[in-house]
Amino acid sequence: MDARLFGRAMAKFFSGVLLMGLLLFLPAGTLRWRQGWLLMGILFIPMFLAGLVMMSKAPELLKKRLSAKEEQGEQRTVILLSGLMFLAAFVVAGLNFRFRWLVLPDCVSWAAAGVFLAGYALYAEVLRENAWLSRTVEVQENQKVVDTGLYGVVRHPMYMSTLLLFLSMSLVLGSPLSFVVTLAYIPIIARRIRNEEDVLERGLEGYAEYRKRVRYKIIPFIW
Repeated sequence: MDARLFGRAMAKFFSGVLLMGLLLFLPAGTLRWRQGWLLMGILFIPMFLAGLVMMSKAPELLKKRLSAKEEQGEQRTVILLSGLMFLAAFVVAGLNFRFRWLVLPDCVSWAAAGVFLAGYALYAEVLRENAWLSRTVEVQENQKVVDTGLYGVVRHPMYMSTLLLFLSMSLVLGSPLSFVVTLAYIPIIARRIRNEEDVLERGLEGYAEYRKRVRYKIIPFIW
């Protein structure tokens, strides 16, 4: 095992746990928030286990994902907008719980947790199918078009999974107000996809034909 890589992965993981905890529980004004802990659990436990699997089975993929730095100016804007969206959504969810503005019943939180875990499973399958999957928009050396499995249904199954993940988060937290904030993810991800497809069509052989063959971007028969 690469001790340095393991250290980097653990540092990033626990900094994410700390940041998420602060964004949720400080606005909530308490640690006694079941839905907050539910989201923390379903988000970080699978992430930790997936990191261990990648550490042992695909350390180069883990290293690439830890070191990813977006070069596209358009994509840096998308990342900034996404970060602001998440910041607002988590703070609103915490305040919503604290002041009891409009709180959904527990059954909605548990149903949304199931959707969230389904999104995680979908994301894991995308990682398995596409060895060139990257956190940044780029064309990698020797990259080829992947058109089997989920990629034969939609062109961007990773974004299908993130749509499930991100839109379900606020419902796990029981906050319809926060859910309204996360709807901003739809135009944000549309902007990212538009730029990404332009980059891939210019730089990845066969992508233009693939784009014509697989019509839908994220949701079959809809988008």
